[in-house]
Amino acid sequence: MIQILIAEDNVNSAKLMKIILNQAGYKVSTATNGIEALEIMDRKHIDLIVLDVMMPKMDGYEFTRQLRQTSNNTPILMVTAKYQNEDKCEGFIAGTDDYMVKPVNEQELLLRIKALLRRSQINNEHKLHIGNVTLDSDSLIVSRGNERQILPQKEFYLLFTLLSSPEKVFTRLQLMDRIWGMDSETVDTTVNVHVNRLRKRFEGWTEFEIVAIRGIGYMAVINNEEENN
Repeated sequence: MIQILIAEDNVNSAKLMKIILNQAGYKVSTATNGIEALEIMDRKHIDLIVLDVMMPKMDGYEFTRQLRQTSNNTPILMVTAKYQNEDKCEGFIAGTDDYMVKPVNEQELLLRIKALLRRSQINNEHKLHIGNVTLDSDSLIVSRGNERQILPQKEFYLLFTLLSSPEKVFTRLQLMDRIWGMDSETVDTTVNVHVNRLRKRFEGWTEFEIVAIRGIGYMAVINNEEENN
């Protein structure tokens, strides 16, 4: 069972989130401040943290910084009443993975947690499964049954990025940043070239498709019928 830690000093908010997560099938531990949360992390395995920012003794920013300094990459979802862009930026700089503003929408909370857990699993396993298709980031191999293709590094990471977040639109600049780095002198038309190569490589593979969003970038679309077979 997935173990989630809620670090929230407001008793009522913590109780409500615990009920929501328990009903969704998660096992939940609670802490009222960052110090208590770190102590719980020392005692038990936690798969994801739902973290309030404004807490006594140690706030959410400091908790996140200390956790990341130990190379602990447990996904963190910050939930806070602070909504200014600078507050969000401080959270991401500290090392949070996602950010929600109170009051929390129950469905959105569960969807964000599901997405974070999925990305965490992908990162830990170094593999991504799309129906019968497997992407192995250690070997740069994309396989389907007896079919195997070894991709050039940039093409593999581009495909892995798109398929890791299906239906999410990535701008060309976002893909440039993730795959080539912002300091690269490569122009963004390189993304188009690599996408075209991927389309040719996997022509006839019905499990997924790379779709161009005119004037913006690209997204991956998963064939759910194939995925469920």
